[in-house]
Amino acid sequence: MLVTGFPAGMFQTNCYILAQDDACECVVVDPGQDAAEPLFEYLDSKDMTVNAVLLTHGHLDHVWSAREVCERYSVPAYIHPEDRYMLSDPARGIGPTMKEFIQGMTFVEPDEVIELADGDKITEAGMTFVVDHTPGHTQGSVVFRTQANTEDGPVDLAFTGDTLFQGSIGRSDLPGGNHEQLLASIARKLLVLGDETVVLPGHGGNSSIGAERRSNPFLVRLSAQE
Repeated sequence: MLVTGFPAGMFQTNCYILAQDDACECVVVDPGQDAAEPLFEYLDSKDMTVNAVLLTHGHLDHVWSAREVCERYSVPAYIHPEDRYMLSDPARGIGPTMKEFIQGMTFVEPDEVIELADGDKITEAGMTFVVDHTPGHTQGSVVFRTQANTEDGPVDLAFTGDTLFQGSIGRSDLPGGNHEQLLASIARKLLVLGDETVVLPGHGGNSSIGAERRSNPFLVRLSAQE
């Protein structure tokens, strides 16, 4: 499986591209601000097309280019219903500073939006993703889990959005955020995964569940409480 990505825009949000080896179809996760142009250049260079856009949550830095990508390839965007409103009204999910930044801009959701539920299985471009609803950063935050086949055997992947980062967790001070709920989501949905599960977060570098369980100060404290 091809798993690649790049940080996009002023928020340096990780936009991921996933495809089976040598396949011409792929899935894109979280195309944020200024993600469209480099994404299109990469896909054109590989003669690849997009089958679906997966959104870990509705914050603008993760969904900014979703409509543009969906429109170019005539594909759906997947998002949890609790965060769908931010596709067309992102100001409701951000702080006052960012509201000033987008003042006067118009946002429209993609033509086709598919709502997610906890436990859903999405099959796109020959890959299957399991949806874990992880409210706390936003009420509609989700984690997408899949498995990549490698020369050393299968590897579990978790696209954690802004729920879990390398060495940290998501903020909970924006509208819809709840710190205790975020910790409960991590305990219930992420700490139960195997230590070798690769964490691919919305910002920053990659990690693993085991590494975060051992060294992430939020998870160390959470594990002790559990």
